[in-house]
Amino acid sequence: MYIVTGGAGFIGSVFVAKLNAEGRKDIIIVDEIGTSAKWKNIRCKAYLDYIHKDEFIKMLHSGKLPGQRKKGAVKGIVHLGACSSTTEEDFDYLMENNFRYTCALADYALRHNVRFIYASSAATYGDGALGYRDDEAVIPRLKPLNRYGYSKQLFDMRAFENGLFKRIVGLKFFNVYGPNEYHKGSMISVVNRAFQQVREQGQVRLFKSYRPDYADGEQKRDFIYVKDCAEVMWWLLRHPKINGIFNLGTGVARTWNDLARAVFSALGLEPHIKYVDMPEELQLQYQYYTEACMDKLKKTKCPLKFHSLEEGVRDYVLNYLAAPDPYL
Repeated sequence: MYIVTGGAGFIGSVFVAKLNAEGRKDIIIVDEIGTSAKWKNIRCKAYLDYIHKDEFIKMLHSGKLPGQRKKGAVKGIVHLGACSSTTEEDFDYLMENNFRYTCALADYALRHNVRFIYASSAATYGDGALGYRDDEAVIPRLKPLNRYGYSKQLFDMRAFENGLFKRIVGLKFFNVYGPNEYHKGSMISVVNRAFQQVREQGQVRLFKSYRPDYADGEQKRDFIYVKDCAEVMWWLLRHPKINGIFNLGTGVARTWNDLARAVFSALGLEPHIKYVDMPEELQLQYQYYTEACMDKLKKTKCPLKFHSLEEGVRDYVLNYLAAPDPYL
């Protein structure tokens, strides 16, 4: 049995789809759906049970997780359940939901010898002054720019200081885009937002640059298609001797202009891009360049066959965003 926290969310539901495609239906999905549209992310998935996050945490602390009484029943825990908003300002909420929740689940997995993979974030790298290498020794020196990144950094620090990376996997996700992200509100990918803008206004709005070394729209990100993330997680789940903290991006930084042009190209349209002012609250915490160094994961022999930005955007736009039912 596999437990996927955040299993009704963006990356989580796509990973559940990957498990199903590999013939696995022995899945416990943990999330908090409520009245949100996230239920559609698991509508066509096969799984054993859905457990609300709050109930699951109670079960975790009381020692009553599903399958706990039967040794070896839980084969792996993929922990993707967290607040992923880079603009979240409630520090206490982030400490409970992102840090302490991860600590408790990791402790359980280690006690019971269960494969444990958790989501860290490229937001831990801050302004990138120390680069984007996933060397463990760099972890204590990183300075995230926002509370979200710091909440992820805290568990990375705990794992580093206690030698946990010899037994668990942390993944520093870069800019993930793709189907099943529709519930994310302001945190939805720019690919999705650009598609909507083209359809409604015939143009894409991008932030102006506030640095002389970057032209408008030439700020760069490492964009990775969510299906590629699922493939890497599945490989890691099946290779328990591979542990550590790893970047998960493509290793190739592309500009926002490239992304916008890819959306127009997928729709068979000429690009029309408008540059707009960046909100003041974002200007001091805005990353102008991110690019995952993928050498460490590559050395594990993990097959890194990523979609190019154009390939991923085209698949997302034509097979999901432009389709009557956009869910994977």
